[in-house]
Amino acid sequence: MSNSESSTAASRLTWYKSSYSGTEGGDCVEVAAATAGVHIRDSKTAAGPVLTVSRNAWAGFVGLASSERNV
Repeated sequence: MSNSESSTAASRLTWYKSSYSGTEGGDCVEVAAATAGVHIRDSKTAAGPVLTVSRNAWAGFVGLASSERNV
């Protein structure tokens, strides 16, 4: 898939930004869940590259990140 094709596909997804990111923008990522996996992008460059990981990989990452917060 070319970069322009992936940007077009990414624009049709529903993207979510962390509630911790505030309204000023800054260093944030957005995520969108799809059948093929979870897509991740830089919120400052929405038309830029998108990283796609499996749902299991995303669940593992979130599990690790949330357990680190509780330490």
